[in-house]
Amino acid sequence: MTRAGVIYPSDRVTLREVGLRDGLQIAKSQPSTEAKIAWLEAERAAGVQHYEIGSFLPATRFPQFADIDAMIAAGERLDIHSAALTLNERGAEAAVQTAIREMVCVVSATEEHSQANMHRSREAAVELVGKVVAMRDAQAPEKLVNAGIAMALGCSISGNVNPEEVVRLAAACLEAGADIVGIADTVGYAGPKAVGALCARMEKLCGSQPFIIHLHDTRGMGVANAAAALDSGARVIDASLGGLGGCPFAPGATGNAVFEDIVFLSESMGFTTGIDLDRLKDVRRIAEEAMPDDEFHGALHRAGPPKNADWQAKTLV
Repeated sequence: MTRAGVIYPSDRVTLREVGLRDGLQIAKSQPSTEAKIAWLEAERAAGVQHYEIGSFLPATRFPQFADIDAMIAAGERLDIHSAALTLNERGAEAAVQTAIREMVCVVSATEEHSQANMHRSREAAVELVGKVVAMRDAQAPEKLVNAGIAMALGCSISGNVNPEEVVRLAAACLEAGADIVGIADTVGYAGPKAVGALCARMEKLCGSQPFIIHLHDTRGMGVANAAAALDSGARVIDASLGGLGGCPFAPGATGNAVFEDIVFLSESMGFTTGIDLDRLKDVRRIAEEAMPDDEFHGALHRAGPPKNADWQAKTLV
């Protein structure tokens, strides 16, 4: 079994909580390090095991991630699988020296977004994945390297995206040594048909290896798209507590798919997540108190789970 297959088994659904990274990118109020650690502790107690906990970006520009070392230490104490964004060489050099368990690289599906987001071409971004892999292999071979394809289902700058280009870039990242690749509906452009079709292509590309789908709920399609992804072979899904977050290139975006709703969806479709929905309420309360200026979303939070005892389908793992 591959390194990624151990962390993200293909026989179950793994939900990655990205609220502490993507959720804080454009937040109006930033939680303290103490609040973030309390959030992490409560969510770990609810059964969540996989997190993006920050970014290796300049603290002068992104002060919300200046406490990345403290977050990594908390993650190690809680024995979570921690991931963080390494957008460039400097970030990767910093990350490889820490106990972070997964280094996340980004490759844009379009040249326009690649230049705007990273100031480098798509091919140069793939080359960076190879450099991060080499760095990892030399200094910290136990770490995973994750390459996410941003704007994979539509670009806020150039519009439509050719699925063949997404698959080509994902294949190039795997060839460069990435342990796992992902596809991101970064600005929430897609519907279930497009998500299902691209996930089917990714399953064909990756075979028995897992791939990640990162969904945004900008236009209210997060849950529908997650269902389509699960039906089409995706087994690793990103979501954010309360739907926090959003892309800086999409003003007014309502953020990521809502983590609580994706847990409910997965369980209702018969996939055991190991996550206690009732205990997620404690996590949400911590986050809401720490971020009073931000809007939290979620249908499950508004309505609660059904009162009937058999809403969780029992047909799958």
